Amino acid sequence: SPRHKIKLEPLKLNSRNTDLQCVLPLMPEASARETALSKIDAVNLAQYARTRNALDGRVSRLSPYMTHGITDVPEVISRLISRTRIGWQDKFSFELGWREYFHHVWRIKRDDIWRNQRPLPADGVVDYALELPADIINATTGVAIIDAQVRELYATGYLHNHARMWIACYVVHIRKVDWRAGARWMYGHLLDGDLASNTLSWQWVAGTWTGKPYLFNADNVEKYAPGFDHSGTAIDATYEALDQIARHRPAIREAPQRRASLLPTVPPPWIATSQIAELAREHGFEVLDSCPTKFDGRLLHPWSLRRPAQTLSIGLILPAFHLAFPWNEQRWRFVLKAMRECCDSVWIVSEASNAALESISVAHTLNPHYIEFIEANVALGATAIAAPRAFIDPEKFHRSFSSFWNLASKEEFPQCGD
Repeated sequence: SPRHKIKLEPLKLNSRNTDLQCVLPLMPEASARETALSKIDAVNLAQYARTRNALDGRVSRLSPYMTHGITDVPEVISRLISRTRIGWQDKFSFELGWREYFHHVWRIKRDDIWRNQRPLPADGVVDYALELPADIINATTGVAIIDAQVRELYATGYLHNHARMWIACYVVHIRKVDWRAGARWMYGHLLDGDLASNTLSWQWVAGTWTGKPYLFNADNVEKYAPGFDHSGTAIDATYEALDQIARHRPAIREAPQRRASLLPTVPPPWIATSQIAELAREHGFEVLDSCPTKFDGRLLHPWSLRRPAQTLSIGLILPAFHLAFPWNEQRWRFVLKAMRECCDSVWIVSEASNAALESISVAHTLNPHYIEFIEANVALGATAIAAPRAFIDPEKFHRSFSSFWNLASKEEFPQCGD
């Protein structure tokens, strides 16, 4: 790693320092908002560019906070500009551009992001499974990097981008599972699970977006995540051999002796509607089943979790979305904690319950059920606030990121603080 690791020894209490427990106050836990801003301030553009491809590289881990509207791309750029120089040439800007590109595609394609734009590589040769095999879910495939990163996903709710691509490649091209099954599973466990970014990234790896499958092998893993033994596994092959596997071979599973014998406990991928309300109360919310009749303020849904200045705010949760796209308990706790910091109560409402909320404002979102709810209330007089963007969102559809980025970078780099 390019970073020096310092081992911190735990404080050992004895007769001379036991009083420290009484003298040192407990540090208050940082809010989601404070954490997001501190992560922006910790971004080092040069180190990011140099190390970002390695699993232990200097990445920002800002994505959960951007996904849930605790911060956003314009604020990230604005805060960086206040202390450093950043422009189109920076790799960090490039990655922020991918986030906004995926949302450009989503705005135009809507539900089509779930449909193959091109055939799967082995379409007509093999039948792709519609469900994930148990050994992938249980992290017992016998392919060390896959098992390690699935466990990392469950433990932290985060995966490095390379790990996401490796898992997607393994699921689709080696195990011959339809990418949609993998995308839904990963989305439910990621704290930063974003329907546009996650879904379109899986399509990109599957080859159904570009027509070319993304492949990785043991040498690639060794370069960016050294220390795993993949000798004799399906990924211990040349790219030419892996391309043949992707296009012409049935699913490959490691031999039983290679696979782990103990199954880890896996958190459930969803929380029932009644459990959402229970978790909300556990976080100190007053849970409402109907909106106050004279509510004049802001509705904050799970993708707009930043308290507006001097405005009464109520959290909005539509269970219909979360039945279609389930989250695990870890993600719900992350979202409810952030929602609690900017809302005094939470409104858990059925899709059919459209109150006349002409005096409220709400951030626009493309997430299903939420967008229908918002648009129905806008028709009754509510105000929809446009989702913040830093880069262009052209009316003309751009199928490739390079086309989108070439157009965006002809403009002056966004200052965002103006």
